[in-house]
Amino acid sequence: MALLDVKNLTKNFGGLTAVGDVTMELQEGELVGLIGPNGAGKTTLFNLLTGVYEPSEGSVTLNGTLLNGKEPYKIASLGLSRTFQNIRLFKNMTVLENVLVGLGNTRQPHLFSSLLRLPKFYASEKELRARALELLRIFKLDEKAETLAKNLPYGQQRRLEIVRALATEPKILFLDEPAAGMNPQETAELTDLIRQIKEEFQITIMLIEHDMSLVMDVTERIYVLEYGRLIAQGTPAEIKNNKRVIEAYLGGEA
Repeated sequence: MALLDVKNLTKNFGGLTAVGDVTMELQEGELVGLIGPNGAGKTTLFNLLTGVYEPSEGSVTLNGTLLNGKEPYKIASLGLSRTFQNIRLFKNMTVLENVLVGLGNTRQPHLFSSLLRLPKFYASEKELRARALELLRIFKLDEKAETLAKNLPYGQQRRLEIVRALATEPKILFLDEPAAGMNPQETAELTDLIRQIKEEFQITIMLIEHDMSLVMDVTERIYVLEYGRLIAQGTPAEIKNNKRVIEAYLGGEA
């Protein structure tokens, strides 16, 4: 059974079909790309998978659990986490506090311990802080722990958003155009970071990205969307040599 099973997923906005009859699956530990031009429906598809939008038709199943109709926070608690095209950090909170927000998704607070500030509460807080600092260390942000998120350079803000998503301990991480706005050096660092995440965390990753060199370099399989519908899927080599994909997305380059 696939880790994520998507069947005939459709989203209509009035008379417009933004995503139409999409069927795909993600296996455990895969790194999969999702490509297509602006307006192809990629982010809408991510929004359907993570509960931001309710499907008009079709189903999304994670490990046998139907996600249709569940709130985004419930879906996150089941193991789906994401980043966004436009960075969505808590900009007036510190780097450490941003990660602690993500870790809060994995915590099962005890009401009386929290209200009465019992030793169990402080032990839990200490454990979460240690875990947050460890995540920041892994991604070379520990020295920025007390820095406000808004004061980080752009590339580090992107990195922090990914760390916060990982703090929720997801089974699947959706990355929505993580290289957007990055210079070549930052993109190269991001490429290494994505590989590091896959190796160290052993999670499934799905990547929306317009930087084709990045997609071809790190992914194992690629899905291609055009006007909300899948037109191709395969390995990077297969997609690179697919005539329809070459014409539509790669500018005629082989």
